[in-house]
Amino acid sequence: MVEVITCNERTEDVKEDMRTDGNGHTVENVIHETKEDPESQTQKTRAWIGSVVYLCFYGFMVQLKPGEPFITPYLLSAEKNFTREQVTNEINPVLTYSYMTVLVPVFLLTDYLRYKPVLILQSLSHVSIWLLLFLANSLLEMQFMEFFYGITMAARVAYSSYIFSLVPATVYQRVASYSRSSVLMGVFTSSVLGQICVSLGDVSYRTLSAVSLGFVTFGFLLSFCLPWPKRSLFFNQARLEEERKEAAQSELARMKPEENDGSVVAQDSNHKSPSWTNSVFVQMLKELKHVVKVPSLRLWSLWWVFNSTGYYLVLFYVHILWNKVYPATDNKHVYNGAVEAASTLLGAITSFAAGHVKIRWNLWSELVIGLITAAQAGLLLLMGITDNIWVCYVAYALFKGFYQFLVPIAIFQIASSLTKELCALVFGVNTFLGTVLKTIITIIVADKRGLALNVQSQFFVYFFYFTLLTVIYLGCSAFIITCHYRNQRAQEETMEVAIPTELNPMTTDASEGTIAHNGTSIKT
Repeated sequence: MVEVITCNERTEDVKEDMRTDGNGHTVENVIHETKEDPESQTQKTRAWIGSVVYLCFYGFMVQLKPGEPFITPYLLSAEKNFTREQVTNEINPVLTYSYMTVLVPVFLLTDYLRYKPVLILQSLSHVSIWLLLFLANSLLEMQFMEFFYGITMAARVAYSSYIFSLVPATVYQRVASYSRSSVLMGVFTSSVLGQICVSLGDVSYRTLSAVSLGFVTFGFLLSFCLPWPKRSLFFNQARLEEERKEAAQSELARMKPEENDGSVVAQDSNHKSPSWTNSVFVQMLKELKHVVKVPSLRLWSLWWVFNSTGYYLVLFYVHILWNKVYPATDNKHVYNGAVEAASTLLGAITSFAAGHVKIRWNLWSELVIGLITAAQAGLLLLMGITDNIWVCYVAYALFKGFYQFLVPIAIFQIASSLTKELCALVFGVNTFLGTVLKTIITIIVADKRGLALNVQSQFFVYFFYFTLLTVIYLGCSAFIITCHYRNQRAQEETMEVAIPTELNPMTTDASEGTIAHNGTSIKT
């Protein structure tokens, strides 16, 4: 597959960038860089810098929901008066079901509609969440609130990929770090603000919901001012390519109308009705079968599916666990916001540290994943058995930090050997499979139609889940490391045997004598 980015100007320099697809084949990305005057280049640079700054500001603002860490205490408080069983077994599971239901449509619509409409939908869902929390009180209305929460989670893909459609490929890594940092700073600021309001300002949960509603409404208004990208990854490629070809043909027609008349018509007839089977998206789906053949892609994709499932199940239910361990009657002593702020900061630090770890990932990946998963399993067991809320807080922050440490490594390991389009599709498929697994576990463990376990029992289930993953990872690591050193030893033995064999032809018979330095034969 060839990605071609063309320009309408006549003078162009062509650069080639070589990457591999899921089949291990080399893919050529041909990028036409236009020689433009400095003023035009400056204007274009200012345009995308302005777009990036605005998008980062938008990403920061939509995360300002100071009431978010306190949703579960709010539902369990006298203001809403839901029981812990209702929140655990009837309200929270709707989030998982909603996320799975809307994930694929949102993923496809994000690319087809070119990001902005999906971000508007996400902001509208945020408004719906806090409007329901502020005004509604029935069980059904809270289930609708979780449904809208699932939409906002599924729409995160629009923000994370939107920024790449605004900037040139040379600054992808830099702007990705900007957008992620703005989101993390928004979450951190929101959590700190919420904790200050509750602990120092003695603000009620309902008032905090009203403040959150004001922030997300402002974010909804900001979403209408976002720039509209002109390109996307999958669905609009054929249309854009057709526009480029038509522009090039009209250019040729103006230059040599008598020579190109027939050829333009012939080419136009060939491209009027492109088959959907030749689209970039369908070709990417065909390439997915080759991804599982690459060991590193297979390993980190499986990690993404299985470990992210456990991670999000813990995130969805940990606030209920905190209320079980320490059912505070005074809002001032509920420190959910402070813990979320600290865990977000720790996650940012571990994500940054992961970028500086230099080891042989093809040999040690399974061992690193196994050890970190074992640590997470131990933290889950600690959260399930402790009666000390501070121990529970610290264990949760460490659990979250360990996961955030492996996320950038997984992204690099998957993205470094794939084209941009196939990389996006692999992450989308991994996320969907993880969501399906999360839904199955939720139906069995948490839903009232399943086992309907209480929250502490659920954390024991998650402990056994991570323990099983640990055994599998460490077992695979032992096998791979053993095979590696066994092969290395065999190669060394082969080299030792090969050395005298190679020197054998150089040995001479004693009767033939030896050759002196001056070339004369010396008989012995």
